[in-house]
Amino acid sequence: MNIWIAIGATAVGCYVVKLVGLLIPAGVLERPLVQRLAALLPVALLAALTAQQTFADGRVLVVDAKAAGLAAAAVALILRAPFLVVVAAAVVVTAGVRAITG
Repeated sequence: MNIWIAIGATAVGCYVVKLVGLLIPAGVLERPLVQRLAALLPVALLAALTAQQTFADGRVLVVDAKAAGLAAAAVALILRAPFLVVVAAAVVVTAGVRAITG
């Protein structure tokens, strides 16, 4: 039952966040600082989430096969590969390193 309460609270919270976004005046959204923040904040949050998921294991810093996969994805991005190739490179390298290291 607690899970359903959490799901319901999350759904209501998401709806409230969307509603608050719609209530912000257009003049505020057109400010250059707000536009720069809106453009850069998702990238920064995604980078932080990727780093946390790649290099953290609980409270310990870890460098393992996921780091190799991330490096392969970075190289593919530098080479301007399509998104599916980037994901495939990360998966193949991560699986390969895990197969080699056990």
